[in-house]
Amino acid sequence: MTDDDPSSDEHDGPGTRSDSPTDERVGQRTNETTRHPDEQTTDRTPHDMSVLDHSTDESTRYQLLALDGSRTDEPLPIDVDDDTLVGIYEHMRLARRFDERAVSLQRQGRIATYAPLAGQEASQVASAYALDAQDWLYPTYRDHAAKVVRGVPIESLLLTMMGHGDGYRVPEGVNVMPEYIPIATQIPQAAGAAMASRYLDEDSVYCCYFGDGATSEGDFHEGLNFAGVFDAPVVFFCNNNQWAISVPREKQTASKTIAQKADAYGFEGIQVDGTDPLAVYVATREAVEKARNPGPGETRPTLIEAVQYRFGAHTTADDPDVYREGVPDEWRDRDPIPRYETFLRETGRLDDETKAEIEDRIESRLADAIETAESTTPEPVSAMFEHVYAEPTPELDRQREELERLVERYGEDAFRRDHS
Repeated sequence: MTDDDPSSDEHDGPGTRSDSPTDERVGQRTNETTRHPDEQTTDRTPHDMSVLDHSTDESTRYQLLALDGSRTDEPLPIDVDDDTLVGIYEHMRLARRFDERAVSLQRQGRIATYAPLAGQEASQVASAYALDAQDWLYPTYRDHAAKVVRGVPIESLLLTMMGHGDGYRVPEGVNVMPEYIPIATQIPQAAGAAMASRYLDEDSVYCCYFGDGATSEGDFHEGLNFAGVFDAPVVFFCNNNQWAISVPREKQTASKTIAQKADAYGFEGIQVDGTDPLAVYVATREAVEKARNPGPGETRPTLIEAVQYRFGAHTTADDPDVYREGVPDEWRDRDPIPRYETFLRETGRLDDETKAEIEDRIESRLADAIETAESTTPEPVSAMFEHVYAEPTPELDRQREELERLVERYGEDAFRRDHS
């Protein structure tokens, strides 16, 4: 395996993740002179040094792809098979196209408010690919791409945006929590679930997503402190997209980086180029393996700060032109999709024919998902009372009976929201 060519083994079908890692899957970062990308990587012993030893200083942000898509001189510490590399690309393209279609559907009144993800495809997709089947994902309202990678159907995302309860029901066997709307509330929950999993001697790792704005919430500090004290197998993944609605990153915290906040809680933090899917995958994969199987003297938790930019609005109810002037050129130049596509083409993993096949699959998949979601029978409005408590309270029963009397009198449509 060469640093220029991250793959060494062939695996099943495009777009699937390898579940048969080699012993070298967790690599390390050396303090030796940086090698040329064409040099061979060496066999490594997991955990005796890692990419997570990277400084949390923004001047040494972890990056494996240059802006033009070429490999940097940074050594690649793990094997990444071709199917994973191409699968990440296909899911990134799917995420961008879904984003475009969802915004259009919202403008047509066919779904309600939508949170765009354009510009953040690399961090979501690559980090989700780094998880194993038994691992858990705690997403926010913007993490559509990661949820799809982990097995949530696209039609479920759309049903959620249509206000249909089935959209929140994650399929059995898919280890993804329903999306969290209140900022940062998922962080202590993920830490607690990870601690419980460890006590039960399970082999699961918990990956928790949040944005830069969440780091100003008390739940962020409580969750990280809890994880540090109890050495919980959790990866805290901060999608730092530079904006918390209209609040810029520089007004969010006085610390130089978000990653360095991990120091206060006694575990490692790393700042990674969030528009570089290869770097995101490697950093997350190593953090996951360390959480699952820490080496001597290592702690299980890790804080990853993926630096990126939110290309679109906070949601379709937001007008970003009020507080910023478009997307800066330096961030447009970091668009993760063309950058990663160049890398795949230059390493012989992607050509025009393969790209056309990917685009055809994406369009077909989205069309089917939209048709399925829009043809789903609406739930009765009284379904809002289901799953509130394990056992309904007398007050909840009273409210439901009152609603059912009103529905009988005025009809279901009187209580449905018109998205237009």
